[in-house]
Amino acid sequence: MSIDQSAGRLGRLLLGTAGLAALGAVAYFATGRRQAAGSAPGHNHAVMTVADSAQPVTLSLDAQQRIGVTFAQAALAPLERRVRTVGQLTYDETRVRRVVPRVDGYIETLQVNFVGQKVRTGDPLFTIYSPMLVTGQQDLLLAAHLESEVAGGTPDAVAGAASLAQAARRRLANWDMPPEAIDEVLRTGQVQRTVTLRSPANGVVVEKPVLQGQRIMAGEVAYLLADLSRVWLEGEVFEQDLPAVHVGQLVTAEFTALPGERREGRIAYIYPTLNLETRTAKVRVELANPGLRLMPGMYATFSFTAITPAVLSVPRSAVLMTGKRSLVFVRDMAGSLIPREVTPGRTSDDRVEILGGLSAGETVVTSATFLVDAESNLGSALGGMANMPGMEITTPPQHQGQATPAVDSMAGMPGMEGMPGMSADTAPADSMASMPGMPGMPAPAAPPR
Repeated sequence: MSIDQSAGRLGRLLLGTAGLAALGAVAYFATGRRQAAGSAPGHNHAVMTVADSAQPVTLSLDAQQRIGVTFAQAALAPLERRVRTVGQLTYDETRVRRVVPRVDGYIETLQVNFVGQKVRTGDPLFTIYSPMLVTGQQDLLLAAHLESEVAGGTPDAVAGAASLAQAARRRLANWDMPPEAIDEVLRTGQVQRTVTLRSPANGVVVEKPVLQGQRIMAGEVAYLLADLSRVWLEGEVFEQDLPAVHVGQLVTAEFTALPGERREGRIAYIYPTLNLETRTAKVRVELANPGLRLMPGMYATFSFTAITPAVLSVPRSAVLMTGKRSLVFVRDMAGSLIPREVTPGRTSDDRVEILGGLSAGETVVTSATFLVDAESNLGSALGGMANMPGMEITTPPQHQGQATPAVDSMAGMPGMEGMPGMSADTAPADSMASMPGMPGMPAPAAPPR
């Protein structure tokens, strides 16, 4: 075969292939238009779903055992749920005290001079030199001297002198001068240059902003004391768990720093605001702290049990969440599994409350629910496809003695009337022979030279 003859045959082959592809595209679009014209208005097969038209399912006992179907009854019982969250220890704010002088002065000496030092009520904290205290002591001594001089005078004079002495003594007491120091001034008749201020409560020094020798003003914080015999554990509870929380509820706490130890306390307060970013509310738990082993700042995990009144509930595995609705499969008297829409409520670790759609005592599927749902939806799909346009499955009638054509399925397809070999009167075996250029097909006779 010459090169020119090969090139000519290859060109005819490509031309025939391109023509066949073009005819197929025309037939495809023609068929699509006819199907669109014959479809029912508003009927869109692409978005048709069968999940919302689930059908009852009937399974034999052997089939139920093979796929692992189990059942349980809807029952009225309390829901018990364990809520776990994390928290952090902090000071009991009702046991925090600030030590502030009530007069201006200068700190002479510090008896408690570092953070973390433990103090008890009455322990000396620091000594202060204050001109106001010195003047107050002088006024007290003058009032006491006046009272002793008018002791034999008129009653009005005696009462006036006593009133001045009491006012001077009360002024020094209001400036936090200890009573024993006031008595010492009256006993000795000497003014004390410095006065020792003492701790007003038990606790641990958590802040000490003062230093020895510095000037301090009235109202300025000298110490911050915290009583750590009881601490607060504050944690965040998610919004959906808030109905299960109430004041006085018993809480069990575990701490990373104390492995193996559990501390019990009770919820003392539920904060009235919600964190808009985390959708949580803060709760406060009070914990006893013997030995002061619990330190503010420690992280903890705490949990509590929430128990509801008796409600209708089923196992959580029985409810099939589809996004738009919730389904359970109920076994009827005949043994069929009927899909039923229900309204779920609160949940526990293994059960879910049913607010509507189910009655106590009804039997529901609790395992292999997805397989049962798939079987139900498959039945809906097969039943719905029988009425879809173009899905009528019928057998063409055959006359006695008439042979069935070998290939006749494409002869009557819309848009295929003009294709070579696609007429009803043409045998399929000859349909490809009329297409020049196809491999294996006889080439047309060359014109005489």
